[in-house]
Amino acid sequence: MPHVSPESPRILYIHGTRVPPPTDPSQDRFYLLSRHLQGDILQPIWFVEGSQVEERFGPGSFPQHSVGNFTYHWLLNPPKGASGWLRRIRFTLSTALKLHNQHPFDCVVVYSHFLPALCGIAVKWFTGAKLIVEIATSPSLLHLTNRPVPTFKDKLMHRFSNMCLHLAVLAADQTHVLAPNTLDAYPRLRTAPQSVFHDFVPVASIRRTRGKGDPVILMVGAPWYLKGIDLLVKAFMNLQADYPSAKLQLLGHYPELEKFDDTFRGNPRIEVLKGRPHPETLELISQASIFVLPSRCEGMGRVLLEAMGAGVPVVGSRVGGIPHVIRDGETGYLFPSDDAAALEDRLRRLLDDPSLRARMGEAGFQLVQREFSEEAYVAHFTGMVNAAMKGAQ
Repeated sequence: MPHVSPESPRILYIHGTRVPPPTDPSQDRFYLLSRHLQGDILQPIWFVEGSQVEERFGPGSFPQHSVGNFTYHWLLNPPKGASGWLRRIRFTLSTALKLHNQHPFDCVVVYSHFLPALCGIAVKWFTGAKLIVEIATSPSLLHLTNRPVPTFKDKLMHRFSNMCLHLAVLAADQTHVLAPNTLDAYPRLRTAPQSVFHDFVPVASIRRTRGKGDPVILMVGAPWYLKGIDLLVKAFMNLQADYPSAKLQLLGHYPELEKFDDTFRGNPRIEVLKGRPHPETLELISQASIFVLPSRCEGMGRVLLEAMGAGVPVVGSRVGGIPHVIRDGETGYLFPSDDAAALEDRLRRLLDDPSLRARMGEAGFQLVQREFSEEAYVAHFTGMVNAAMKGAQ
């Protein structure tokens, strides 16, 4: 277990997703952060019974589970909608205040500017702890959904998002953004204290590429329209006649497939794969020749770091944090968002030149090890906490 001084900053992390953390401590960011920090994590989880938690993490891991110098406190399967929001708020505030009374927090870190941030503001008000808000997406593009024309509800949710964003960032002592331009669309927020660094990806555990044989273009993600998969399908169908051995693989949950005609769904060179455990996804990435992320909205794209960590060249749209990750012409290619012809052009360049794919894959691997490693994340995160506590920008 990492050793930390009793004087090290104590943080409360309020998570927003239901995805369970990894069972391998070396891939858990809080285990690695335990070298410099300590604290508690409030974690919603999709399991419905405590026995499922213990089956995954071992006997005695429910209702709480320690990893390094951090302790997870589980909230089982909160429902969607208003009742789920109320349950999360009650769990977060009651647990946070109880833990703070036992051992005061120096800093509260919240994932996303929505409900976790609103809870974080309340915890800051009650405890006097510093507040850090992590912005996990591109907030100015959140009006984009899984359809070309946003509905009235979509636009209303975007207004709500902007309201939450302003409340969260203005109340925060520090903001974690994934790219330097994340808040450029919001004049009142541009001068907010910001820490710019990547999301956590355990790149040291990723296998190097084993892609051989017929070229495989891979896309991992959902939903369909938001991730720009329609653009990728169009680009591939335009070029497939010139590259008879190339294949396209799409990994994700796509209920929209029923809307497409058999020209796409019956194409033997386009394979739609169902979701699978993360280790299996990484194995697919390591076997790919080209990885594509054609999103219309994206905070950063963890899968890009995973692909580069496997030595696979990457192609991504020029939106959100993607240009902050891809070095255009060096580790892969960028293309204008919503431009299927430009995407096709980048794919053709890579399909035409296996040596170019190898050079870009190696450059991406070196970049990830140098700038996006676990060690870099720990240093950035710890520096962000220290900056918030000192009131530094």
